[in-house]
Amino acid sequence: MTYTTSLYDTDFYTWTTQTAQLLKERRFSELDLENLIEEIEDLGRSEYRALGSRLEVLLMHLLKVRYQPEMHTKSWDLTIKEQRLRIQRLLRDNPGLKPKLPQAWEDAWEPALIQAQKETGLDATAFPQTNPFVLNEAIATHE
Repeated sequence: MTYTTSLYDTDFYTWTTQTAQLLKERRFSELDLENLIEEIEDLGRSEYRALGSRLEVLLMHLLKVRYQPEMHTKSWDLTIKEQRLRIQRLLRDNPGLKPKLPQAWEDAWEPALIQAQKETGLDATAFPQTNPFVLNEAIATHE
């Protein structure tokens, strides 16, 4: 098998601008379809990862508030509020993510738990091993 280096491999920025131009000009036969398909799929995965990241931060702060209340700060409350707003915006702008929300919520639990342990210094036994928060309540903006 011979591997040839393409513009995609050597200058991604130029590849994207040229690909956009080819699409605008409807020169479909000249497109690097294999890499274009890969990039479009990755865009979707990127939005899912963004949702997961927001959920992890939200969960971590909800855990900190509940299980280390003596350290509770306004900053934690503002982070919770910010994450809720960003999650709502992400779902509004990407309604196709809504069916994926329960899985993203489940996937966010363990990393959030680990991060909460790191940030609070509390032992793992101080936290529940299953998520005590209800998804719809946790992401709801409270205004």
